[in-house]
Amino acid sequence: MAAPVQTTDLTGTWSIDPIHSSIAFSVRHLVVSKVRGTFGAFSGTITVGADGTPAVTAEIDVTSVNTGNEQRDAHLRAADFFDVEKYPTATFTSTSVTADGEDYVLEGDFTLKGVTRRISLPLQYNGVNPGMGHGAVAGFEASVVLNRKDFGIDIDMPLETGGAVVGDKVTITLEIEALKQA
Repeated sequence: MAAPVQTTDLTGTWSIDPIHSSIAFSVRHLVVSKVRGTFGAFSGTITVGADGTPAVTAEIDVTSVNTGNEQRDAHLRAADFFDVEKYPTATFTSTSVTADGEDYVLEGDFTLKGVTRRISLPLQYNGVNPGMGHGAVAGFEASVVLNRKDFGIDIDMPLETGGAVVGDKVTITLEIEALKQA
């Protein structure tokens, strides 16, 4: 059993600051390269109780996907991929946080395209800074590899030479700065 999370300096409620945070992804393209993108609109809350128990909730506006190519972004929003008409948001709700050496593992339920799966995010806590006149900020980094097919994004676009136009594994990278609420 993992040691309990030490979060005494985080007690309270923190809001994810989308101006100083990012949610990025990369996926194999044509077997030999990667397409990278971001989600520009998201929000979330980190709450740490007096006993040190953390809880995290987050919501991503999937319609805000941006790969730098309008045609590709339109296809990602379509039913083949995210189907944003039916599922405009993805959500995350934590179920536990455990220590893993100097880092942590954030577990929770991630819902994308109407499918909920339990995921584990290796999490690096970068500490707390007093901020620049607007209150304390805390920093976190996490990265996870998800299989898009686990979330109903199962479009197959095979290449004549083998492989697929789009790979199954998607790497999600989170750089989070959260602002302590008064």
